[in-house]
Amino acid sequence: MSEHRHPQTGQPVGPPVDDRPAIRPGPVTLQGRFGRIEKLAPAHAEALWQAVKDHDSLWTYSPSSGPFADAASFTALIATRAGQNDPYFYAIVDARGRALGVLALMAIRPEHRVVEVGHVVYSPALQRTPLATEAQYLLARYAIETLGYRRYEWKCDALNAASRRAALRLGFTFESIMRQHMIAKGRNRDTAWYSILDSEWRARQRNFERWLAPDNFAADGRQIASLSALNGVAE
Repeated sequence: MSEHRHPQTGQPVGPPVDDRPAIRPGPVTLQGRFGRIEKLAPAHAEALWQAVKDHDSLWTYSPSSGPFADAASFTALIATRAGQNDPYFYAIVDARGRALGVLALMAIRPEHRVVEVGHVVYSPALQRTPLATEAQYLLARYAIETLGYRRYEWKCDALNAASRRAALRLGFTFESIMRQHMIAKGRNRDTAWYSILDSEWRARQRNFERWLAPDNFAADGRQIASLSALNGVAE
């Protein structure tokens, strides 16, 4: 039961919040220890294609894109996505300057201060690396701290077990399954919904930073404390 009451009717209502709109994403570079995030550009296409070609399974759960028969069709997609404002795409670039993946801020609703991270494509060279996690940390921090979003969402095909595990590992809270949420490439898709709230961010941030700290990695590069454990998720 809400403790807040409408001043005229006495009915229960939600607590007051800062209703100033959040800021839309922009062409920032977010630098980390293992690499960076930068606005997606057509110039990223060649490196990304080299990283993802011949890995058709990367596109199984994409609702509309891939797999790609050749570099030309992939390059056309990158050119289109680089020009979009919602979703707003970023490239994930490693310390050697190679673009190895993409992700986006999307379903952008500044008036409600809600945004989603999505269209995540990690090449095999990026998967299970510290940069893969750091990229998620950098984008979440940017969305919540810099842009002012109060709800940060993650949605995926309910059958995408890897994405669902990743959401929990990264500190998102599972909320629901939206049945028959969309038709994706001619097939039914039920969608799993997750979120991080701004009130939860400081705890998630501490866990990200503890995991990313140099002393959390052994000499051979293996993690010492897992992010799942830090976020209280059973492995």
